Amino acid sequence: MRLSVPIPQGVEALYGTRDENIRLLETALAVRTRMANGAMEIDGEDAPVERACRIVNDYAELVREGHKFSSGDMACYLRIVIGDEAVTLRALVASGRQRSFGKKVLTPKTINQRRYLEAIERNDLVFGVGPAGTGKTYLAVAMAVSALLSKRVSRIILTRPAVEAGEKLGFLPGTLQEKIDPYLRPLYDALFDMLEAEKVEKFIEKNIIEVAPLAFMRGRTLNDSFIILDEAQNSTREQMKMVLTRQGFSSKTVVTGDATQIDLPSGRRSGLIEAVEILKGIDGISFVHFDDSDVVRHSLVQRIIRAYEKNGENAINARQLSLRLNEVMAEADPATNQSASQSAPNA
Repeated sequence: MRLSVPIPQGVEALYGTRDENIRLLETALAVRTRMANGAMEIDGEDAPVERACRIVNDYAELVREGHKFSSGDMACYLRIVIGDEAVTLRALVASGRQRSFGKKVLTPKTINQRRYLEAIERNDLVFGVGPAGTGKTYLAVAMAVSALLSKRVSRIILTRPAVEAGEKLGFLPGTLQEKIDPYLRPLYDALFDMLEAEKVEKFIEKNIIEVAPLAFMRGRTLNDSFIILDEAQNSTREQMKMVLTRQGFSSKTVVTGDATQIDLPSGRRSGLIEAVEILKGIDGISFVHFDDSDVVRHSLVQRIIRAYEKNGENAINARQLSLRLNEVMAEADPATNQSASQSAPNA
């Protein structure tokens, strides 16, 4: 089957850098495309061709109406509409226009990002768990700013554990605030992206927005607040329980973390992993799990995450194979049992 969709202008974002967007469309739907006489011709099986035509036709109509796509945004949109047949490109773009976060108007760029925002709107406690670059913290801060500006909450509390990421920084000079600010910088970055710098500084000065390390949360009751616990994988069981029980009336809490980047001392179990296990199934708590397909940073970030995951799986498989081999050897010759058990940890 072959169908043709006129595209008079603005085809650059649809094709993307080095044609990566159009290749994504072709690979995912098993179709072939080519430009001819100001139109895109699409070849393949009937159902995939019709679906690709709907996507391209929506794109062409939105461009004619004046909507401007960046190459990166288009790639994210394509992943959503390809992954969920119920979603159209037009509906996705329209829903994005309705989400205003301070000086930003954002569109969920993956299916899980959309579920994440919907979960935050519906529930008072949400866990966003997944790899770096999936928008967990950024979108949570955006929702907090939106709630503050619309007066649904009276303050924002942003907190994260002050844990060094694999290196010892030693003594840091300056006041207490100057010592902890480097650990909290990503939260400030998101705030300044949503609000004017003067407004952020004014809100912080009046304690309408509070950015503080997790240790400062003990003993408090946070009413009428939007609370974000970031980098929660570096919280302990005790810290996680402490911060979750700070939530007061008319408050909402979002917990974000990446279980693959735990910087706790060896032997300490992550409070995030334990909380997901303990709180699963409780009414009013929502869990949104992101994966590498939700990464909205540079395309290399996705490949890096997948490479590390593959390497980790290979290491586990090699370890299991080595242990099994030693067991077999020990069963075959009991005399080797001792030497096999000694060599296993180094496999």
